[in-house]
Amino acid sequence: MSAEQRLQELQLELPPAPKPAGVYKPAVQIGNMLYLSGHGPLKSDGTLISGKVGSDLTQEEGYAAARQTGLALLATVRAHLGSLDRISRTIKVLGMVNCGPDFKQHPAVINGCSELFRDVFGEDGVGARSAVGMGSLPGNISVEIEVIFELRD
Repeated sequence: MSAEQRLQELQLELPPAPKPAGVYKPAVQIGNMLYLSGHGPLKSDGTLISGKVGSDLTQEEGYAAARQTGLALLATVRAHLGSLDRISRTIKVLGMVNCGPDFKQHPAVINGCSELFRDVFGEDGVGARSAVGMGSLPGNISVEIEVIFELRD
């Protein structure tokens, strides 16, 4: 089953592809590699999930924010490539969690995005990953994630 078919089967709604909030490109393709800039948890209504995980948001709400960020990343992929079916595999995910110094469950939060990619792309959606805590993120967003994908020929 293709990634686009899985998205339909899972009844997932992609938000509008986010517009750059500065001087950068949301996606840059070099050969068969697609590099995505950091994305936040953009919802379909155009709002962002904000707050520090562990104080303003629970770990579960952070997980949901990371999943929503994954949907925003997929929206950018579709806008740039025309179809999620052009993705061959996930190479690398860098997940940043807006949290205080006592929060230690960064990987559990970023699993929201990683599990989404696995659900959409199968085992090829699972790549290398880093999950780190940040003292703040732009606009107080809860999560920021950047990704590198390999493309099909």
